[in-house]
Amino acid sequence: MPALPASVRDALKRDHTITAWDPEDEQAWEAGNAAIAKRNLVWSVICEHVGFSIWSLFSVMALFMGPEYGISLDQKFIIGATATLVGSCLRIPYTQATARFGGRNWAIFSAIVLLIPTGLTMMLMMNPGEFGFGWFLAVAALTGFGGGNFASSMTNINAFYPQRLKGWALGLNAGGGNIGVPVVQLIGLAVIWLASDQPEIVCSIYLVALAVAGVGAAIYMDNLDHQTSSGRAMIDCLKYRDTWLICLLYVGTFGSFIGFGFAFSQVLNISFTSAGAAKPALAAASIAWIGPLLGSLSRPYGGKLADRIGGGRVTLYSFVAMTASAAVLVVAGTIADTNGKVITGPILTTFVIAFIALFLISGIANGSVYKIIPTIWEHKSAHLTALNAVGKTKWSRSMSGALIGIAGAAGGLGGVGINLVLRASYKSNQSATFAFWVFMVFYVVAGVITWWFYARRPIVLGETTDLAVADPAAVSGHLTGEIGTTDKAMA
Repeated sequence: MPALPASVRDALKRDHTITAWDPEDEQAWEAGNAAIAKRNLVWSVICEHVGFSIWSLFSVMALFMGPEYGISLDQKFIIGATATLVGSCLRIPYTQATARFGGRNWAIFSAIVLLIPTGLTMMLMMNPGEFGFGWFLAVAALTGFGGGNFASSMTNINAFYPQRLKGWALGLNAGGGNIGVPVVQLIGLAVIWLASDQPEIVCSIYLVALAVAGVGAAIYMDNLDHQTSSGRAMIDCLKYRDTWLICLLYVGTFGSFIGFGFAFSQVLNISFTSAGAAKPALAAASIAWIGPLLGSLSRPYGGKLADRIGGGRVTLYSFVAMTASAAVLVVAGTIADTNGKVITGPILTTFVIAFIALFLISGIANGSVYKIIPTIWEHKSAHLTALNAVGKTKWSRSMSGALIGIAGAAGGLGGVGINLVLRASYKSNQSATFAFWVFMVFYVVAGVITWWFYARRPIVLGETTDLAVADPAAVSGHLTGEIGTTDKAMA
């Protein structure tokens, strides 16, 4: 058996717990801490990326699930909604996990535990007709653990990087995770093209990828002894009106991204089948990955644009554009419905263009909504007269981090809603037109809320409409050591 490389042997021998980590110490940063942080970032991106792919695994498996599996169309949408729901709910406990168990330790666990749903998915797909809907639902719920990886990964990397570099590091970490959605769809496309009756190949690839991610995290990542997270801040955050407003906006932005990420391939498969395509699954797979990829890549640009003209304005313009895209879907769907629910070539082309536009714009809005959050708490902290300047900064950053975690979970629930609305629409009307109407109305409501509270004036955050918060003096004492949570980013 060949010997391990010296660098790997050294990595295995070293202590993986770092004490007294101070990323703001520029001298220490240049002397070696930058390399340590980069090493942890690389493997954090890998673990999160694979986690996102497993989270959206059934968006690909649905294309392989023909009549022999005994899974109906509406059941496929429920399977996707279940994975989305579990992944969204797990984001909150995963946010707290790195402080309790260590960033390296949790990265190993979060990668290795996904071997279970991936292996079970392989079992289901290799035995069509032998396992019922309940099995698929249970395994889809387990793939949802991949959705929680984002929260723990972002919390961990946030602690490694100084304030001046967090935007870049966390943006890279978030983008690397989001791209896991189109990557698994591209792998699915390749398998459908080369071996259309062997979905287990996709699962095999990810079993290997998970093993590599887990072993790599064990060898190269580190635990920090001072990571903190505030469950109290999450509770206090819920007492503010703006928490609920931002959650609603993020339901429309990230919820659209992840919801369409799960459902787009199924909608395309149905549409290509109606249009008479010879191989509808292959045709759907060849297009489905484009939207999630563009949505992932556009996210950083939404943040940059928000820096220039304001997060509220960019979010407002995004919802206007998303409303227009949904309106195009409504018109196209209505035309198809009046034509005996037959989807012609031009209608299909319109569907594809409008959906891809929704992905692209939702990615921009993801970045711009994130930019609104620190401004909210910065403004509110100015009114906490019992706190000094340092105390106000700690309070603002802790509340921002809490809202980001809550909104990230709420946003994922929007993906659940999209799958359920599409299911109901197809089940009752044999078309998606009703669902398109629902999406359009929601985007109108979200746009009005954005305009009223965050775009018509630079800051509209009156304290009188908010519930009472915890005693500022108590908050000051409770938040000691929690600087640095503001810059977490939502997936």
